[in-house]
Order: sequence, then structure tokens, then C-alpha cells
Amino acid sequence: MRTNVVLTVSESKRLIAKGVAALDFVQNALKQGTVAIAKGTTNGYIVEEILGEKIDKTQYCTGTTFPAKADKAGKTGGSIPDVVLRDGQKVEGAVATEAVGDMKSGDVFIKGANALNWEKKQAALLIGHQTGGTIGATYGTIIARRIRLVIPIGLEKSVPTDLQAAAKMINNDPTARVTPTLWPLMGDVITEIEALKVLTGVDATPIAAGGIGGAEGAVYLCLRGSEEELGKAGKLIDEIQGEPPFIQ
Repeated sequence: MRTNVVLTVSESKRLIAKGVAALDFVQNALKQGTVAIAKGTTNGYIVEEILGEKIDKTQYCTGTTFPAKADKAGKTGGSIPDVVLRDGQKVEGAVATEAVGDMKSGDVFIKGANALNWEKKQAALLIGHQTGGTIGATYGTIIARRIRLVIPIGLEKSVPTDLQAAAKMINNDPTARVTPTLWPLMGDVITEIEALKVLTGVDATPIAAGGIGGAEGAVYLCLRGSEEELGKAGKLIDEIQGEPPFIQ
């Protein structure tokens, strides 16, 4: 059996957040371990899903992308403290980049990205900070200690490019005078596809994208599964459709 659904960007963020929160290894780390949630737009939704409370997601951001001529003053920021949980309890005053120093194999670090090539299971992050920002301060430790890196990213960020090749082209150009650079990441890439599989069991295939009237950047998915799975997916989609835009 199959059906089709359309998800706006904000609806996708909510879906991905629910999927990340439901991952078995995330649940295990919440019970006994550490989960650090770096700042980012989708990560604000993840904070809400894990904590079970609303936050001002516009204040849990870094490195947001706006239209080139938009008035972005005061619309986003990072005033909400980083969320780090140890054995399911918030660590007051914690900073995600510092928390990694006490993390170990099986713990979870959650960091979004800016580019996705889903078929190649590639994700990459734009880097504007001169020392690499959040990922520059944590990636070596994440890899060395086998900390689980979760990369929540919507299909709206899909690009028809091999991201390793794109990074090589951009980062190795000595004549470039502008930032950002591009940092390919290794980790668990979680899109709408993986979230729907985790939460309902359906197989999701992107078949179209875009729209108007708030559906700019939307993704059109074909869902396939049993009657029970599609029923679960339908109920879930009904719950998240109507999620307001990130900035209203």
C-alpha cells in the first residue's frame, strides 16, 4: 500500500526531531550516558522533543541562512544555553563543546548540517568561524572516542553534488577570498526518510519538492508500507502538519 504526503520545512523539522528523539541509541544515552545538543534550527525542535517543553527556537541558533537582502537583525540568536543531558537530567551551565571532553563511546552529540546528498549518505557543514566553530572544537574528540554523531537534516538541503568533491574544490582554492568553507561530516544522517522509518516503519521516497504560500522548500513524499504502518504514519503526519514557520 502507498500514499503521498507534503511536508513544509518546519513540519519536516518537527518530524526529524521526533525521529531523533526516538532513536534507540539516543534513548539509551538518555537513560545512561550523555546527550549534547548543539545549537541549530532543527536542533531547537529536538530540544523540545527530548525535554517535553517549548523553547524559543529562534534563540537556539548559530549560522543561520537568510535571503541576501533580508532584514535579519534580532530574528535569531543563541541566548538559550546549550542543552546537555547526563542520565536524562539537564546539566546546568553546560556548554556542548566543553561537554564533549567528558563524553565516551555510546554518548551522543547532535549537530545539524547545511548540505545533503542522501543517495551517497553525505552531509556537510558550512564553516564561517576561523577556528571551525562547534564542529572544529569537537570533531576530533567525537571521532577518537567513538561518540555517536547524529546529523539531523531536512531533504530541503539536498544538493546534486558529491560533497567530498565540493569540499575539495572550495577548501583547496588558494585564490578564494570569501567564507564559508565546507566540512563533510561522518555520522548518522537523519532526514524525514529515516525519521518516518523509525517512528512508523514506512518507506518514504521523495518524488517532488517546492511550492508556494508557505510550501517553499517543501518535500513531497511517497510512503509505502502495510496498512498498519501507513495508519501510524497518517496519524503522525496529521499531528505535525500545521507546524508554524520557524520565523513568523
